[in-house]
Amino acid sequence: MEASQAWRSLLENWPNNIPREGMLVTSVETLQFNDFMVSGGLLLIDRDRPDAMGARKVMVPYSNIIAVKMQTTMELAQFQVMGFQRPL
Repeated sequence: MEASQAWRSLLENWPNNIPREGMLVTSVETLQFNDFMVSGGLLLIDRDRPDAMGARKVMVPYSNIIAVKMQTTMELAQFQVMGFQRPL
């Protein structure tokens, strides 16, 4: 599966029990977010504070996503609903 398809699938199927907040690392910058919405080719993230230009919303193509960083203290096992598993 291509990386952009994997990000889209992960974000489209984000479970309700995992907070929709963190940092989105893109090929251009790192963006902190406190919520997001998905569409066919773009991710819309919402920020609680504006950036230097005053923007609170950012639309990012899935192909620009490199990583999602999360500050949650949840146990790793709770991420199994997102398809993660321990190796055999």
